[in-house]
Amino acid sequence: MSTETLTIGKALNLGLRRAMEDDAKVVLMGEDIGKLGGVFRITDGLQKDFGEARVVDTPLAEAGILGTAVGLAMRGYRPVCEIQFDGFVFPAYNQIVTQVAKIHARSKGTMPMPIVIRIPFGGGIGAVEHHSESPEAYFAHTAGLKVVAVSNPVDAYWGIQQAIAHPDPVVFLEPKRRYWEKAEVHLDATPDPLFGSRVVRGGDDVTVLAYGPMVKTALQAAEAAAEEGRSLEVIDLRTVSPLDLDPVVESVRRTGRCIVVHEAPTTLGLGSEIAARITETCFHSLEAPVLRVGGYDTPYPPSKLEEEYLPDLDRVLDAVDRSMGF
Repeated sequence: MSTETLTIGKALNLGLRRAMEDDAKVVLMGEDIGKLGGVFRITDGLQKDFGEARVVDTPLAEAGILGTAVGLAMRGYRPVCEIQFDGFVFPAYNQIVTQVAKIHARSKGTMPMPIVIRIPFGGGIGAVEHHSESPEAYFAHTAGLKVVAVSNPVDAYWGIQQAIAHPDPVVFLEPKRRYWEKAEVHLDATPDPLFGSRVVRGGDDVTVLAYGPMVKTALQAAEAAAEEGRSLEVIDLRTVSPLDLDPVVESVRRTGRCIVVHEAPTTLGLGSEIAARITETCFHSLEAPVLRVGGYDTPYPPSKLEEEYLPDLDRVLDAVDRSMGF
């Protein structure tokens, strides 16, 4: 079995390459993704090998990128659109929620929309305004869209291929500050299902849920808590729409406590929906309220302040203390 040590960025590059090799209808579109290879070099070398007709450098017009992708999908192509930074997706928001998400239902199932919208999301890279957003709740709230948030090279490599092969539109969130994280990837393995949660660390005292960039933070918190004699079970949600809560329910019924961690502002973030559903399902098992650890309810701050804004190990451990205090 072929195994390579890859960063998340390189895993995405190889996953895109394999998808393009397997299906000539896969077309990549985005700003500076061709000769430059993208701001984060995720598409590096792909235009050279597949040509300008399949790796298309687009104008700086996100609405145009998604509108063109809709037309391509109608004609049987599988467009993969790169949004250069998360904050740049909003000019395309109308196309995504009114066209991409609805055409399959509007056509009574006769017109699938196999579009993947790749978005580097979250903070932690010291960028300027509009470059560090967490827009996942907007898309998870929109019926007709699937929303995936990878946290590691294995899921990046297999997940991008699975998203491209999926018949419905997928918003594919990539944790930009984790692009350089490394792990071994089995290039010929049988991947886990795309829309499923995974227990990444077992524990008995508190269930901690995270996705994307916060999975590493949750694991770091679990290591620190273990030094204090507390056992945290960490679950990588992997997909935020649809939510796979079966492993979560099983865990919470055992631990009796749950904390949801994400970078997005806490109010009406994904943690709100998750907390409500866990409370509905596990009410009689809970020893404490489901707690949320998120970004503050403010616009993303200047880069010098982002360490104060982003949830970190200490804020997760503080939530663990509060949960254990009930």
